[in-house]
Amino acid sequence: MIKLSALHVYPIKSCGGISLPAAAIGEFGLALDRSWMLVDRAGRFLTQREHPLLATIKTAIDGDVLYVRAPGMPVLSLPLQAQEDGATVPVTVWTDSLLALDGGEQAHEWFSSYIGADARLVRFNPALERICSPRWTGEALARTQFSDGFPLLVVSEASLDDLNQRLRKKGAPTLPMNRFRPNLVLSGLEAYEEDYVDTITFGEPGREIVIKLVKPCARCPVPGIDQDSGLNDPQWPNEPLDTMATYRANARVEGGLTFGQNAIAIDGQGNLLCVGQEARVELNF
Repeated sequence: MIKLSALHVYPIKSCGGISLPAAAIGEFGLALDRSWMLVDRAGRFLTQREHPLLATIKTAIDGDVLYVRAPGMPVLSLPLQAQEDGATVPVTVWTDSLLALDGGEQAHEWFSSYIGADARLVRFNPALERICSPRWTGEALARTQFSDGFPLLVVSEASLDDLNQRLRKKGAPTLPMNRFRPNLVLSGLEAYEEDYVDTITFGEPGREIVIKLVKPCARCPVPGIDQDSGLNDPQWPNEPLDTMATYRANARVEGGLTFGQNAIAIDGQGNLLCVGQEARVELNF
């Protein structure tokens, strides 16, 4: 039996995530996922790739406020409601350029002070569109906010179990799921079976959510960063990529080392995903 075993959102790109018991599917995937982002003075996005300390910035939602916490810093409060008529900032996410809403000077000073580099907080403007690559989505029109390219990331528990077995055999430490920053975690699949899934359907007829898996997720060094300390293991600084290099190179993404699948919602906008929900899977053989 395949089930949704965990559900996560990451309100600020590359900062700490929030585990949820349920979440609605909206036009940009899960509500508030990657709604905010940090950029440098040139407007280019910042991530744990360059600033691993971002992992230690934790987020929580209470009522209509996003609370942001980090060691030694005062709590930062951000309204969940976007002010679409506010000041804008030109930003880039990979090859996409767009105008984002400025997060203000208080947030600018807070994040810059914590990571020791100029970091301006911006908010995705819901009045704009950022379209996912049709090369991967085909005829389905999908939108995302500040994710790398797609609104959802799906990983199975069995895939992580298999990777951890391989790490354990060489004496390397095993990894928790948060290293891979998924949105949807599935139980009941075989290891890497998500590589061959076309669609996942949750819910009863009339309230269904259909998720289409569209692109293997090529991994950068971020899974090597402890999401609590912001540090790499000094004894195993290149894990898990060294282990993944022995079996996870994928020609579909130019030899990238893949783990998990990028996905889009093709049906069910407004319906609710709930942890524990059963899923029906169609394979793409």
